[in-house]
Amino acid sequence: MRFDTAQHMKLSQSMKLAPRMIQSMEILQMSLAELQERIDQELESNVTLEALDGSGDDSDRVPEGDEGGASTSERELDVKDGGDNADDFERLNEFASSEPEAFDDDASPRERSNDNYEPPARANSRLEGERDAKMDAMANAAARDASLTDQLLEQWAFSEAPEDLLEPGRLLIEHIDDDGYIRTPLEEIANRARRDGVDMTPERLEEAIEEVQLSLDPPGIGARDARECLLMQLDAMGGDPEASINPEERKAVRELIADHLDDLMHNRIPKVAQRTGMSPEQIQEALLRMRRLRLHPGRELVNESATPVTPDAIVEWDEESRAYIVYLTDGRLPNLRINREYALMSKDRELPKTDRDFIKTNLSNAQWLIEAVEQRRNTLLRVLRVVVAAQGDVFERGWEALKPLPMTQVADQLGIHVATVSRAVAGKHLQTPRGVFALRKFFTGGTQTESGEEMSWDAVKAAMKEVVDEEDKAKPLSDEAISKALKGRGIDLARRTVAKYRDQLGIPSARLRKTFS
Repeated sequence: MRFDTAQHMKLSQSMKLAPRMIQSMEILQMSLAELQERIDQELESNVTLEALDGSGDDSDRVPEGDEGGASTSERELDVKDGGDNADDFERLNEFASSEPEAFDDDASPRERSNDNYEPPARANSRLEGERDAKMDAMANAAARDASLTDQLLEQWAFSEAPEDLLEPGRLLIEHIDDDGYIRTPLEEIANRARRDGVDMTPERLEEAIEEVQLSLDPPGIGARDARECLLMQLDAMGGDPEASINPEERKAVRELIADHLDDLMHNRIPKVAQRTGMSPEQIQEALLRMRRLRLHPGRELVNESATPVTPDAIVEWDEESRAYIVYLTDGRLPNLRINREYALMSKDRELPKTDRDFIKTNLSNAQWLIEAVEQRRNTLLRVLRVVVAAQGDVFERGWEALKPLPMTQVADQLGIHVATVSRAVAGKHLQTPRGVFALRKFFTGGTQTESGEEMSWDAVKAAMKEVVDEEDKAKPLSDEAISKALKGRGIDLARRTVAKYRDQLGIPSARLRKTFS
């Protein structure tokens, strides 16, 4: 076997991202709440960064038609395939020129990684005894609601169940899901208990389950399926003198739940009427009574209030310019700047080198954060102006007026990479005259109507929903009939596409939409 050594030349292209570029892209992708948290963390850990008192003004309110050219500070972090990103590094050099010595980082890696290193005292530190706003906010925060399991175990602790059923009942409660059901087979619960060293049998659990169902509120908790859950609630109504249901009505509802629930869920009213001898009107009346029952009783004990969404930008109509304007809601973010005392300390040769290196590293991090936040601001504003200019009709006419707007089109219009647009809109929300919506909702593909008008897929879905809302509920439209109705509006949509969009909109099939009068 022969081994040879030789030199070869090879030409190739590769893309390498500096850590600072990755950080800038991450900040661009953050929502307003995430950015606030990121800034708070940096203010806490970086001694050279400080926040000015007061919040920003509304100087960002610019009419949506004012595109203009981007200034040097507004140029995007545009990472393109095959590029060397010379412009970004040039912009960084221009930005760092204001404090050249502060970025002369000659600290060794060993010194930077020293966990025992103590930084110099921070300038303008909080005075002793001054209240900490963050601690006050944490102290005043509402306590987290107790979980469903904790609430049920507390009820079980005050139950009058026999002593020998207390432990089986506790095991059953620990297997109640968020809807209030025990969907785990009793044999499996017993096996798990035995593996944990608890002597338990399915028979003992069977004895305890009825006691659990009778002891816990609201009625229906501890049921094993929907039929049992509804019957438990119906029985509880029998003992309630204020329940507006007489024994005859309760008997009819019980028969429907016990023997015909599956048919009722699939709206097979004629079949149920034939089997029970009830008229469709009587069945409809019983269904109205059943609507007072809940399929998910466990959710009554758990607070499911949605977390409020903070919009990252607001769109308003400006009477003076007769146009929609868009501005960011980042006025609550602190205005960041470099602490001048630390900037001067970084040049003081009388300080120990370790201290100077620590300050210079933090100055570099602080300057980069300020640059990244400003870059995020400018990028998001430019993308928003394009969106508002393209989708202005949505604010007046609704989602039926949404036009196709691919991200590639916005990227080409702004002269940036499509990945930058994607990161800029990720997780962002826009407050409009019609409500708060995810910014990504305004980016969509679409089709062309017979009249040549561009129409987004969301607008097509809105038109389809309007057709269904206007149908005769006694004779609901099939998917084929909906397709023909859309054809009459100039929208050519295949039957299978109609079925797919109907499922996405949560619209039942024609059989389930049918009502009987």
